[in-house]
Amino acid sequence: MTKRIASLLLTVLLLASFTPALAQTPTPPPGPVYVVQTGDTLWDIAARFNVSVGDLQIANGLVTGDIYPGDRLVIPGLQGVTGTLISRTVAYGETLRSFVRQYRLDEAVLRKLNHLTSPTELYAGANLILLQQDGQAELTARTNLGTDETLLELAVRSGADPWTVASLNGLSGTWDGLPGDVLYLPGGDSTAAPTGLPASILSAVVDPLPASQGDTVQVKIATGQPVTLGGRLGDHALQFFPLEGNLQVALQGVHAMTEPGLYPLRLDVTLPDGSAQSFEQMILVKSANFKQDPVLIVDEETIDPAVTGPENELLLSYTTVVNPEKYWDGVFLLPVDVPYCLRSFYGNRRSYNNSEYIYFHTGVDFGVCSEAHPFDIYSPAAGIVVFSGPLTVRGNATIIDHGRGVYSGIWHQEESYVAVGDRVEAGQLIGKIGDTGRVTGKHLHWEVWANGVQVEPMQWLTKTFPH
Repeated sequence: MTKRIASLLLTVLLLASFTPALAQTPTPPPGPVYVVQTGDTLWDIAARFNVSVGDLQIANGLVTGDIYPGDRLVIPGLQGVTGTLISRTVAYGETLRSFVRQYRLDEAVLRKLNHLTSPTELYAGANLILLQQDGQAELTARTNLGTDETLLELAVRSGADPWTVASLNGLSGTWDGLPGDVLYLPGGDSTAAPTGLPASILSAVVDPLPASQGDTVQVKIATGQPVTLGGRLGDHALQFFPLEGNLQVALQGVHAMTEPGLYPLRLDVTLPDGSAQSFEQMILVKSANFKQDPVLIVDEETIDPAVTGPENELLLSYTTVVNPEKYWDGVFLLPVDVPYCLRSFYGNRRSYNNSEYIYFHTGVDFGVCSEAHPFDIYSPAAGIVVFSGPLTVRGNATIIDHGRGVYSGIWHQEESYVAVGDRVEAGQLIGKIGDTGRVTGKHLHWEVWANGVQVEPMQWLTKTFPH
């Protein structure tokens, strides 16, 4: 009996000695920390860092999937990497090299964090994961290594020493710089925008990023001195106009039929001494998910290429002329009375007489809500009338030049009350809604052009360009 009691006591002691070890919470593995942002879920974070939800829960002692903004999560599987992980949208001008230099990162680590196989994947508008080291300030002051300039000469004119410049920028030595290379310097304004742009450009803001089909894209450039700016977005040459100080802006439409994907945005800078600098980066154009209108049955003549081709060329001859004057101010006004009836939206895909959906709606259609509804048409903004007359497809048409490559087209009028050369003001009565041209009923078709491309007119009713 005594032996049996002793045996039971020994068993209890052994179990007690093992229980704490079995109940211990595993020590979180070392690794970088991600700060949870508003809208994040555990599944999103796991996918972003290519780890399983289970491993993420184990590493952070999470029993459930509940996380909250500000929580700090250890990301497992990134051995040898320490610091705080942050999520950033890549602005235009930021490159893999500029991020490596600005944050003093190892390029291999940056590629690993973002699953990058090529620098071209780092397009403007992309989401990027960066690693910040605690207590390490970002570099913001930057300059360009000139042609035939040595790193020693650059350091002297920048008030630095060549060895520090070489070390900050990950160069093998003071001999390792390339002409035109953007190099970061010690010190600088901590509020300056991080960028890989040429040093002559203080900032380049592209809005919106990413862009969508039909958007009016604004490119605003700040420089430290007067320069001549040019460039291209896809196939379109950018037209820059001055703002206050050394600010310049270009507005460029994205065609509604543009295939979603990456397109080059290039900037060309000519300095006062005649030297030139360029920068090019891909930006993302997304689908606007335009819908299909019902099949429209129209007069065959109005879809005959022998008719539509010359008429389209006529429109381009007016709407691609860039007048440096700016006539409009602020947001555009509705071209019809309130309440209004929208019959068809910009960008909708169209089929005429049972054709394929190879056409798109170039503007918005304001219908007539009732016979008692006013038929008046008003100028959406100030400008100069450059065309007024009958067309086969567009009926009685008016084209208004608002300046700087921005135009309004007013189609299908019963009457036009203006003539070529007239100066019109925002809200001025200019015509009467009708059913002339290619129509299936009375309506006003209004379209807006930005540097040779029809864009979403409704954006101009709520957003000021430039902004």
